[in-house]
Amino acid sequence: MKEDTIIALATPPGIGAISIIRISGPDSLIQTDKLFKGKNKISNSDSHRIHYGNIVDSTGNHIDDVLVSVFRAPNSYTGEDSVEISTHGNPLIAQKIIGEFIKSGKIRLAEPGEFTKRAFLNNKIDLSQAEAVADIIHARSEASLRGARNQLDGLLSKKVGKLRESLINATSFIELELDFAEEDIEFVNTEELLKRIDEIIIEIDSLLETYNVGRVIRDGVNVALVGKPNVGKSSILNYLLKESRSIVSDIPGTTRDIIREEISIDGILFRLFDTAGLRESSNPVEEEGIKRSREALRNADIVLFIEDTQQGIARDLLEEVLNISSGDKIVRVLNKIDLGEKNNYDADIKVSAKTGAGMSNLLKVLVQKAIGTDYYTEKTAVVTNLRHYTCLKKARESLLNARDSVIKKVSGEFISVDLRNASLNLGEIIGEVTTDDILNNIFMKFCIGK
Repeated sequence: MKEDTIIALATPPGIGAISIIRISGPDSLIQTDKLFKGKNKISNSDSHRIHYGNIVDSTGNHIDDVLVSVFRAPNSYTGEDSVEISTHGNPLIAQKIIGEFIKSGKIRLAEPGEFTKRAFLNNKIDLSQAEAVADIIHARSEASLRGARNQLDGLLSKKVGKLRESLINATSFIELELDFAEEDIEFVNTEELLKRIDEIIIEIDSLLETYNVGRVIRDGVNVALVGKPNVGKSSILNYLLKESRSIVSDIPGTTRDIIREEISIDGILFRLFDTAGLRESSNPVEEEGIKRSREALRNADIVLFIEDTQQGIARDLLEEVLNISSGDKIVRVLNKIDLGEKNNYDADIKVSAKTGAGMSNLLKVLVQKAIGTDYYTEKTAVVTNLRHYTCLKKARESLLNARDSVIKKVSGEFISVDLRNASLNLGEIIGEVTTDDILNNIFMKFCIGK
């Protein structure tokens, strides 16, 4: 735990109704008293009290009318004595006040994420919860916000903590046996140990299986709209967006560059990429657009392969798409059904961007394709973070090694090492075991003031 006091603007920079300045550390109350003029001294205040008064500069000149909120350790966000100063939302005022506090030499400007880092170091939250704070701030859909909220509430932490505790108990019995090796005392039999290891592996597997959905919840889904020119890709995009975002024309090759837009469907963020029609072209501008289309196709989580009822089945193009993207990502969409079908098309879904027919079904297909058929409630622990996923994979690998050693009746020292490694991997998720490099990498991604 650091002994210095830090300060930063906690609200976004710019003009607004109010600005909030956050101060945390042992000198936060005393230093606030030097600039705050009100009926009561901040250093004498009880925790969770708000005081009205003025902030003045070092020469006594009035800067602004403020509200000062007091939070005494350990009942604060950081676990330290803290103060939050609410001022009028003029950035000049906030800069002036922060400058006056720093001028004292007793307070320094906070680093990115340092308030949350102190909350972690002071055991107010664990590491996965600290990461959830950043996810909440950056959430761009209802699903990602809900997922981050669940993680901050400790759903994943509790699950991982129980698994780690079970591992530590098993390891303790094995190491106890090693201490009494000469007496040939058995504290845990082979069947019980294998059962415990298997149970933990099953629990880890269930968490790992949530990652595909978790990644979608957190990061959203990339959807590429692909097809020949003039099959209605832009019309479908415009319909989904409920606005005329792409140019619609009967002239092939209208879309020369990728148009990227975002929509939320059932709380999930979908990034739609309206690509240039894939075909051979001598026009260098259109050719560049087609090149970018192929790149968008490679990076897509879902590919809407769009055909229409008038042009015929695009077998050659479908083959090209299958060479770039895997078949399980592709949803074949037949557009312009309002004009009637000339052929028997093998499509996953049939729509009319003009009349809206079938478009609600298309939305359902997108959601199902994104999250699969598994259903996770709001109280389900879901892995949304690649770091957590990697730690779980490493823990599982160590457990499999331990299991193999138990079956082969290898010495307890080797089993103990593998179980401890699994425990360490799980501990990295919640911050029971960590390094400065991991902490710095996590908190440097936060904004200053959080």
